[in-house]
Order: sequence, then structure tokens, then C-alpha cells
Amino acid sequence: MTVTPEINQKVTQLKAQLQQAGYAYYVLDNPIMEDGVYDQLYRQLQDLETEYPELITPDSPTQRVGDQPASKFTSVKHNIPLYSLENAFNLAELTKWELRWQKQLESISEFAYVCELKIDGSAIALTYENGILVRGATRGDGVTGEEITQNIKTIRTIPLRLNVPIRGKVEVRGEAFLPLNIFEAINQERTKSGEALFANPRNAAAGTLRQLDSKIVAQRKLNFFAYTLHIVNDPNKARDIELESQLQSLELLQELGFLVNPNRKLCQSLEEVQDYFQQWDTGRKILPYMTDGVVVKLNEYSLQQQLGFTQKFPRWAIALKYPAEETPTVVKDIIVNVGRTGAITPMAIMEPVQLAGTTVQRATLHNSDRIAELDIRVGDTVIIRKAGEIIPEVVRVLPTLRPENTVPFHMPTNCPECNATLVRPQDEAVTRCVNSSCPAILRGSIIHWASRNALDIRGLGERIAILLIKNNLITSVADLYTLTVEQIADLERMGTKSAQNLVNAIAESKNQTYGKLLYGLGIRYVGSVNAKILAENFPTIEELSQASFESIEAVYGIGEEIAQSVFEWLRVPNNQALIKQLQAAGLNFAAAIKTSDHDLDQSEQILKDKTFVITGTLPSLKRDEARELIEQAGGKVTGSISKKTDYLLLGENAGSKLAKAEKLGISQLSEAELLKLLDS
Repeated sequence: MTVTPEINQKVTQLKAQLQQAGYAYYVLDNPIMEDGVYDQLYRQLQDLETEYPELITPDSPTQRVGDQPASKFTSVKHNIPLYSLENAFNLAELTKWELRWQKQLESISEFAYVCELKIDGSAIALTYENGILVRGATRGDGVTGEEITQNIKTIRTIPLRLNVPIRGKVEVRGEAFLPLNIFEAINQERTKSGEALFANPRNAAAGTLRQLDSKIVAQRKLNFFAYTLHIVNDPNKARDIELESQLQSLELLQELGFLVNPNRKLCQSLEEVQDYFQQWDTGRKILPYMTDGVVVKLNEYSLQQQLGFTQKFPRWAIALKYPAEETPTVVKDIIVNVGRTGAITPMAIMEPVQLAGTTVQRATLHNSDRIAELDIRVGDTVIIRKAGEIIPEVVRVLPTLRPENTVPFHMPTNCPECNATLVRPQDEAVTRCVNSSCPAILRGSIIHWASRNALDIRGLGERIAILLIKNNLITSVADLYTLTVEQIADLERMGTKSAQNLVNAIAESKNQTYGKLLYGLGIRYVGSVNAKILAENFPTIEELSQASFESIEAVYGIGEEIAQSVFEWLRVPNNQALIKQLQAAGLNFAAAIKTSDHDLDQSEQILKDKTFVITGTLPSLKRDEARELIEQAGGKVTGSISKKTDYLLLGENAGSKLAKAEKLGISQLSEAELLKLLDS
């Protein structure tokens, strides 16, 4: 049927009415329309879109829930990285942070802080183009996340169309969270249906966002607070928006249609920040959502830009965390666990208690030194807390409540998994099993290899790993790539379909990046970020294997401890054999080589091992374009000046980086000089 102007106008009008009503209800908490009227208008729009499907647009209120579950999530690179925040736990640490940034800016005299509650949820990144939501993604590692747009659309406090028309691209960052009443209701329903309970609202929010079926996500009723706004400059934009501060951004986010936490405050000093922090230490207990601290940001964007970022954190922001909650409980047993590195970790099994919003019945005792220090025994009453709000640990024992006839706990002399003699290396507090064939070490290696930040093998969890080892199907991660559907299908509670899915997931993991493979190997001290850095600086495993300790340690972001661990690990014959087996199975331990027309040949890496910092506005190149040219030629671009910086790429209106570069005697290049250098 032909779409008449009247029908088109009616659909546009219905969308606008429903969007306005949704904004008033979910964001302003001030309904302007009866539920029955909203439902009637929604049905009218739904009927018209059914009759005229060509009128369905991504920003239509009917598109908040998808009809079909997604088959999987795809990995996407964030347009703007999502940095984590440095933590402070008291006023002294906060003061040290202030002194650090003031030292970098030197003569700064006027500044203010914006304080915001740190919401305990899951960070997400939203992208709008010409006012329409086009992408939502999880934080991931800050550089790369998972695209979950269909799930994001189910969150009613996230507008599908911005209230204010802005041409070009808008990036919004914020926290998806579960209100406490919703969290409790979900767990009550899960109790009735016999499902495992969610540990806390944060985990529930993160798990909900990664549901493949958006209808399930919609049922969970996630909420969202927006806290960061980036507007990409567009000469054709319909509105001239010049943001000068974080406070302005928060106000504009509200105007655009987002829910912004109302409990923010502009503070003129650390004393005011401390007052705000103490006020909400009590006030947070009656909030309808969980918060674990206060985020403190320099308000002025000009100061933020001058300070820039470290490798992990913005220098202009910090999270001031509340002390972990503490609670007493009774130790019922003490056991030991064997980790993937062979580390033997003692664990207290306790009477279940509520702690920081979760049920806790296990707490780490760290090592034998800590056990001796605590003199902890079965039957003791202990005080526990969550270290960093995450890992439960025993703080102290209450000896006056100790029952009679208790006995001290001693670490075992033999591995509880393989019975091998345990050793405690000199100068280490950790007792270890050094039997490389220990089932616990193998199990931990398999689980780590299959984890999200490593090879991300869906379906390969602890239960399957145990079954594979128990049935002698694998003795290393390399054996995963020889498994057949028939072998897996014969395992307990498995079938042909599940087996085929697992074999497919294992095969798909061969496409993971070199950096993820390095992380998956489980080299001690090498986290996912360190692994990426190593992959960028040593493009093949052969180059990394042949590198000296000194050359590994010299890499920016890799310290002595990590370098020593990598250097030694790569010289163990069994580890060398493992890499060869994985390569033979089709895994690529080499960085991807770009092949676009503008890329330079690998033989022309004329900027190899050179570190650049870019400052000011370049005549013709955008910063991203300059960065790409430098990286294609083998160079590296960082955000701050240091003694390791080789060149400062200088544009107009350069800030404090120029003065610091001159002080350190760092060479300066113009855009023309850079292009000439690349052409040579």
C-alpha cells in the first residue's frame, strides 16, 4: 500500500508523543500521560508500522525489544577509549593526587572539582549519529567491547533519538545498573524457579547486558545514568555547542534526554570534596541503587586536556572509595585451592553472611604467613571484609570467642590434587605445586585460555574442563584443537549438538589476536593490557622469544618483574613446545599487518621504536590520521611527555606539553616535517 503524507505525518506524530511521554515518565519521573493512553498510542503506531513496514525506523519506540535473539555478540573498537579510574581510599591519597596534577600544570591557581556518586553497575558506551542511537557497547577492556545495541535499546532511560538535534556523532558514556528493588525481585523469582541467585546487582547488570535475547533484558528493567559526553566536531552541525566543563556536559546530557544522577556537586577545594564524601557515606545507605564511592573530576575541560592520560587512567579524575564493609562470622572449615600457576591458596569456609550486598561464605587467607599472623582456626569467630569491594578476606580473629580444644591450622605438605610434594620458593610467601601434570594446574590453564579476555571459547567452563581432563582427552591447551565432536558428545551430560557447538567455538578461537594468545598462555604477571603492549612491540612470538631481558624491560608499560617472568617463561622447553603445537594447530602468534593503500610496507618501518606525542591543531591532518601514519611506520603515539619521548608533533595552540618537551630537550616536528620524514 502507498504511504500517504497523512499516514507519514501520523507516524511521526505518534513517535514524538511516545518519546516525550517516555522521557517524562522514566527520566523526569513526572508522567504526562495515563498508562492507558500511552498503550493506546503505542498500539496505533504498532499497527501502522505493521501495515507500512517501510516506516519503521531505528528510533521508533516499537524497536526497543528485538523479535529474534542474537546468535552472538561481535567485538567492536570504541571510538573513544573508556579509561578506568585511579582509586584513593582516604584524604591523604586524594591530596597526593592533587599535588601530582598541580605539579604538572605548575602555575594553575583557579580550578574546581565536580563530584559524582560512583554507581556500582556496568559501564557502557553509546554512539549517536545525527541524533539517532546507532550503537551500544560494553566497556570490555576499554579499547574493545561487545556490540549490544539491541539490549541497550530496552533501557528506557536511554533515548533512541536525542531531544536536541545534533548533526554528526555524539558519544555518551554511563553506567547501566539494577535498582535494588528490581534486583531483589529478580532473585525472588529465581528462588521460586530453582535458579542460581545473582551474587550482587553489579554482576546481575553485567550478565543481563550480555543476554542474547533482548526480551529477557527488557524484563530485567535495567536503568542508566549518563556521566560523560563527547561531541565530535562537525562544520555542518545544526547547533553550535561549545562545552567548557564537566558540569556543562551533565546539564546538556539531561537536555538531550538522559537520566543524570542528581547528587552531583561543584566543589572549590578538597575540603569540600571530603565533606561531600562524608555526607554520602551515610546517605548512600538509603539510595535505591548501590554506590561504592565518589568520582572526583577537574571541572574545566581545558585543564583536563592539558593533563591528559597515563597508560591506564585520566590524570584529571580519581575515584575516592568508601571503606569496605566488615562483618563477623564463624569459620566452619579451612581448605586449600590449587591455582593455574600451582599456587596453593588457603580458604576459610564460613557461616554465610551478607557483606556489601552479597552473600559470602568463603574468604581467602592468602598464604601460610597470613595464617600464622592471624592464628586462625576452625571454630573461630572472624571479621571479614571485601578487599577492593570484590574479594572477601579475613581481617582479624576474635580470640576471646574461640571455643576450647581448637588446634592451629598448618598448610599441607603435599598437593591435594596430585599428591606431589609442595615447595615454597625462596623469597616467596606462596607455597606451590610444581608438578606440571597436576590436574588443578591444567584445569586452571584451560579455564584461563577459554576466558573472555583470552581466547573467549564459549561453552568451555570449569565443568567441561574437568570432564575433558578426567577422561584423559587433554593434557594441555593445544589438545583442545584436536578434539572431535564424537569425543565430546560421549562426555557426561553432553550431546552431539552441544559437542558441535564447542568444537565450532574452539575452531573460531583460532582467529583471536596475537595479544589475546599471549594473555591466554597464562604467563605470570602478564595481564591482558601487558599482553597487548608486548604484541605491539614484538610483532611475532619468535621476536619476543629471541628478545633480551633488557629489550623487554625497556618497553613502555612493562616493568622488571613482568619482563623477567616473560623472559624466563619463553626459555622453558615445554613452553616452547606448547607454542609450536598451537602454531601447528593454526593459531597465529603474529600481529596483523594492515594492507590498505596508505599503509607502509613492513620493510619501511622507518619510525620503528620511536615514541611520539601530538599536541595542538595540525594544519591538515586530524590527530587520528597522524597517529595512524606514525603507527603504520612502526612508531608509537602516547598521551604524555616523558624522557622516553623521541618527538613532539607540534600544531598550533600547543599547551603545556610544548614547555615540558623543551625542558627535556625533546625534538619537535611540524606536520610537514613528519610527512617529509615518512616520504624519505
